[in-house]
Amino acid sequence: MPSLKQFRVRIASVKATQKITKAMKMVAASRLRRAQEQAEGARPYAERMERMLASVATSMRGSAGAPRLMVGTGKDQVHLLVVATSERGLCGAFNSSIVRLARRHIVELEAKGKTVKILTVGKKGRDQLRRDHGAKMIQHVELARIKRLAFSNAKPIADAVLKLFEEGGFDVCTLFFSRFKSVVSQLPTAQTLIPAAAPAAAETGAAGGAKAIYEFEPEEEEILADLLPRNLAVQVFRGLLENQASEQGARMSAMDSATRNAGDMIGRLTLQYNRTRQAGITKELIEIISGAEAL
Repeated sequence: MPSLKQFRVRIASVKATQKITKAMKMVAASRLRRAQEQAEGARPYAERMERMLASVATSMRGSAGAPRLMVGTGKDQVHLLVVATSERGLCGAFNSSIVRLARRHIVELEAKGKTVKILTVGKKGRDQLRRDHGAKMIQHVELARIKRLAFSNAKPIADAVLKLFEEGGFDVCTLFFSRFKSVVSQLPTAQTLIPAAAPAAAETGAAGGAKAIYEFEPEEEEILADLLPRNLAVQVFRGLLENQASEQGARMSAMDSATRNAGDMIGRLTLQYNRTRQAGITKELIEIISGAEAL
C-alpha cells in the first residue's frame, strides 16, 4: 500500500497534468475557429476549380493534344502517395488514421504488383511510415516553422510533384489527408491528383441535366496548360487546410478527454488517500486504547 506522502505526490502530479491538458484544450479551441474558417473558405474555390476544369477537359479527353496531367501517362504501374499529417502529436487518432489509410492503400497496390513511392508532409506521418516503408520514401516536407498556412506553403509541394511527374517518376499521384467535418469527426481521405479526376456533377450538370456549354478564349489547350498545374497546388493547399482544422479539432477533443480522465483519477486517488489516512488513524487509536488497557 502506498504511503500518504506518495498519494499526495501523485495527486499533485495529476493535477499539474490536468492544468496542462486544460490549457492545451483552450489553445486548440482558439486555433480551431481560424483553421475551420480557412478550410471552409477554401472548399468553394477548390470545388469550383475542379468543376470548371472538368468542363474544359470534357472536349479534350481522347484527343492527341490532351495534357498529360489530365490523361496521365497511359500506365498505372508507379504510384506516388503524398501523405499529409501534423508536425505535433497529442491529437488523438488524427495522424494514425491517415497513416492507416495510406498503409492499406500501399498493401492493395503492392498486392497488384504496383511500385509505390511516398512523399510525406509532416513529421508524425514520416515517423510512422518509416518503420515499415522507409525504403519507399523519396522526399519529406517539413512545416513545423509555419505559423499560418498560406498558398505559398503548398506551392513547393505541388512543384515537387510536378517535377517528379515530368521526369517520369510516377504514373498516378494520390493525396492523403483528413477532411474536417466537426470537432469530433474527421474523415481520412484519399484524393487522386494526377491524372486530374473530373467530378461526375461537372460532367452531367449539377442537377443531373445537360452540361453547360462554354466558349473559351484562348483555346482549351492553353487554358489547361496553365490551370492544371495551378489546380494541383490548389488541391494540395486545400488538403493542408483541411488537415490543419482536423488536427486542432482532434487535439481539442483529445485534451478534453484527457482533462476529464485526470479529474476521475484525482477523485479515485483522493478516495484511496482518505481511506489510507483513516486506516492509519484507526490503527493509532487501537494502539492507544490497547496500551491504556494494558496499564
